[in-house]
Amino acid sequence: MNKYIAYCGLDCETCEARIATVNDDNELREEVAKLWSKLNGVEISPEMINCVGCRIDGVKTPFCDSICPIRQCASARKYETCTDCMELDECEKVGMIHKNNSDALKNLKNLK
Repeated sequence: MNKYIAYCGLDCETCEARIATVNDDNELREEVAKLWSKLNGVEISPEMINCVGCRIDGVKTPFCDSICPIRQCASARKYETCTDCMELDECEKVGMIHKNNSDALKNLKNLK
């Protein structure tokens, strides 16, 4: 199973936070922090942009580590991804991701 596919189906391998972390790219961290701050209406500092992937051992952004309701739910249920959940198609939490990113749902379906 592709460990770079997050619980929700997003592809961590293409995430700019992961790319900045792997390449130790401080300029990209600053760009991502600025964009994510604007999109989320909260202050995100470049120092927060450190993540190796949702399901991979190692550093995570503060959101991914302790706030993301999808990661918390799947992890508590000991699911590899949301595909293990019988409620996947009705889940409001993961549905918000899939509504805005159809590739995430396709990634999960491809894991089955």
